[in-house]
Amino acid sequence: MSSENISISPAIAAGERASAPAKSLSFLEGVAMIVGTNIGAGVLSIAYASSKAGYLPLLFWLVLVGCLTTITMLYVAESTLRTRAHLQLSGLARRYVGGFGSWLMFASVCVNSVGALTAYMTGSGKLLQSLLGISPALGSLLFFIPAALVLYLGLKAIGRGEKFISIGMVVMIATLVAATLLKETTQMRNLLDGDWRFMVPVFSVVVFCFSAQYIVPEMARGFADKPAQLPKAIIVGMAITFVLLAAVPLSVIALSGLDNISDVATISWGQALGQWAFFSANIFALCAMLTSYWGLGGSFLTNIFDKFRLGDDEQPFRRFSVLLLVVVPPFALAYSGLVSFVNALYFAGVFSGVILSIMPMLILRGARASGDQQPLWQCSWITHPILQVSIVLLYMGGAVYAIASLLGYLPAGW
Repeated sequence: MSSENISISPAIAAGERASAPAKSLSFLEGVAMIVGTNIGAGVLSIAYASSKAGYLPLLFWLVLVGCLTTITMLYVAESTLRTRAHLQLSGLARRYVGGFGSWLMFASVCVNSVGALTAYMTGSGKLLQSLLGISPALGSLLFFIPAALVLYLGLKAIGRGEKFISIGMVVMIATLVAATLLKETTQMRNLLDGDWRFMVPVFSVVVFCFSAQYIVPEMARGFADKPAQLPKAIIVGMAITFVLLAAVPLSVIALSGLDNISDVATISWGQALGQWAFFSANIFALCAMLTSYWGLGGSFLTNIFDKFRLGDDEQPFRRFSVLLLVVVPPFALAYSGLVSFVNALYFAGVFSGVILSIMPMLILRGARASGDQQPLWQCSWITHPILQVSIVLLYMGGAVYAIASLLGYLPAGW
């Protein structure tokens, strides 16, 4: 082992907790983690969330937000490559921004993860009720058990699960989209319907759909032996995500029209195509929720370890205890009656979007000033100040609109 690998970094000297080295991820597993985390409840809700605005405003946001999110993910990627210790987002914020920034980032992780996991509990119950005729609570419990088990097993299990299920999801989506395009009742002119005045609320749900920023540090642990592949995996994963996010609402809206979309879109999609598609679409939806649950839940768990410096996150009893904090509250919240499926995603996207528009820039600036090592890859023109200011203004504007619509001053989107 070289002296470079055994030298003590400033982070460790300052007493920061470095996560235990993770098992190596393959490039495909890394891409699958991005796709699987992004293709969750968001892909099921954006068709319904755009039911007033229409498909073209949705497509506009998918392109813009997808590009901007990829840029901020690459900021985080360079920051992790400049940092020898394996820190999560809250740890990177503590190191390079300070205590207040660390708490803001941790709050963003908490809000986004709890909102997402709550939506997955609600959505999985509805889907299994429609598939099996059981109660929603029992359906959520059946979803909960394998979801929590893989989270407990750790990063390698998550990566492998994401890989196999993500490949299956791509096949299912391709089949369903092809069947939609070939069906005689499909009306492509439905894609031109809608009202651009309602486009702004769609923004925050689309922000949630691109929620894989949180798993970049965890991916960096898995790519520690081949760090140059990290940004490549991010770009490929986000490109695939865009194609899938655009294809699902295109098919649902073309087939059903804007007035006949359920909040979990695959229910109405499958019903319109026939019995085989009903089961296929809803099995896809369950897989989408499961992979995103693993990605966001795993990130939430490791951020708790990192923020509170709990030591090795692979110690069985300690991991199980923290896992309970991650998975039990969303299950309870899902059946509290306090929040709906789409609203859980909407407000999670609003809050986390603002934090994730600002914090990666500050983290990268700090990493470039005081990082441990020269990275094998770094951002170039995407760090231009004009671009960064534009990102912040866009996300702040979306948050202001969300608050105003909540208070009744501006129209909601659905």
